[in-house]
Amino acid sequence: MTCYVVFKLIWTGLLGVLLSLVGLMVGMDMGVGTLLRWVGRNNEERREALNIIGPHWEGNQVWFVLGGGAVFAAFPTLYGTSFSVFYIVMILLLFSMILRPVAFDYRSKVNSATWRDWWDWAFFISGFVPMFIFGAAMGNVLEGVGYHFLWDGQYIQDENFLSYLFNPFAILCGLMSVALGIQGGGAILMIHGIQPIYGRARAAAVPAGIIAAILFVIGGFWVSRINGFHMINKVDMSMPANPLYGQEVGRGVGDLLLNFHHFPILWALPAMALFGMLGSSLMLRANKPLVAWWLGVFTWLGTIGTVGAALFPFLMPSTTAPNQSLSAWNATGSEYGLICMALVAAIFVPTIFCYTAWSYWVTRGKVTPKTVAEDSHSY
Repeated sequence: MTCYVVFKLIWTGLLGVLLSLVGLMVGMDMGVGTLLRWVGRNNEERREALNIIGPHWEGNQVWFVLGGGAVFAAFPTLYGTSFSVFYIVMILLLFSMILRPVAFDYRSKVNSATWRDWWDWAFFISGFVPMFIFGAAMGNVLEGVGYHFLWDGQYIQDENFLSYLFNPFAILCGLMSVALGIQGGGAILMIHGIQPIYGRARAAAVPAGIIAAILFVIGGFWVSRINGFHMINKVDMSMPANPLYGQEVGRGVGDLLLNFHHFPILWALPAMALFGMLGSSLMLRANKPLVAWWLGVFTWLGTIGTVGAALFPFLMPSTTAPNQSLSAWNATGSEYGLICMALVAAIFVPTIFCYTAWSYWVTRGKVTPKTVAEDSHSY
């Protein structure tokens, strides 16, 4: 195995970790936005909920930026193609996410119930829509996407974006992602909130985890009937980033489970996801929200790991030109670029972990109406 192949594998694995952290940290904030109108029945209660995530939500966005940055720098071919394939969906995702900082800044600028009510709907949209798109995109990639390249490398899209976002399997994956966001958001509201927010968050988060687990199992059976992808011939893993040549790809029902049949240890990934989802709901029901939140790590690593194991080595397979599917072998940057990026990641990812842990430690404790009223920087 060459050095180039090793770094291709390192960055494929790191991309999966970063996407898991996006689901865990950003999804938690999105879940609070989705639940805001339910857990807060008046302005004071909603301000409590917003100030629970207020000190951290901007910092948590760094995982979203890192995930996009990793695709941009380590997988330039995947970046260019996926952002074109999902262009309308990406715009919808970004516009919905832009609503969040605007809502934080402007909600309390006018002393009007109607004004605040509109911004509370903005929080719901900026929580529900991004998580739904995140999950739907995972479903789209598992099914494959309609695109191909011309002889000169120009990209051609063969399917409408509506068929990606609103096909039944993508909707199932999107709803599962929303449910996981609600579970994570409910956990953080219970950790830092008091009654009645605590009880309402618990009432939403416990069933959300169970619903996510049910959708995950249904998705697993569904995947076994999907027309998946497999490499027909042995490929050169050191191949250059050129999807026009070097691989022959076949399709077959159940191909997404081939890696699990060849390497049974991979079944530990979906088992870990289910353990996280159901264990977290049990801990929330037992009023142990901190343990439930940490079980979310297993949930997201298991879920994203299951998607990655089903697809590998493919990153974004093509339904209309399977031989041009983007994979971990033909969609990465140069060896030099991957090594430099790995050195940068080795410095900054642990740094981000450290300051994230420090910021949560500094702001530990319950958020109450009194702490919100006394804090001049509260939302």
